[in-house]
Amino acid sequence: MLSEQINDVDSKERLADFVAALARDVQENAREWENVSLDRFLGAMEAWIRDMDGYYKNTGQPIPDTPTWRTFADILFAARMYE
Repeated sequence: MLSEQINDVDSKERLADFVAALARDVQENAREWENVSLDRFLGAMEAWIRDMDGYYKNTGQPIPDTPTWRTFADILFAARMYE
């Protein structure tokens, strides 16, 4: 499950694996994605990045000062559905 894979993203290799899993997921489960086109996906990424402090606050996580591989995975995962 994608949401569980995020917890394992701690290196560029694992981020690459996560991106591959996202690519498979959009092909297999496009109906579950809000943003299947590149322009919508990138727009959602931008919006989520601008609002991500709220996500981290609401989930009791520290707001990242410096992004990590995991932070980037969070951004990509959120862009699937963020409006």
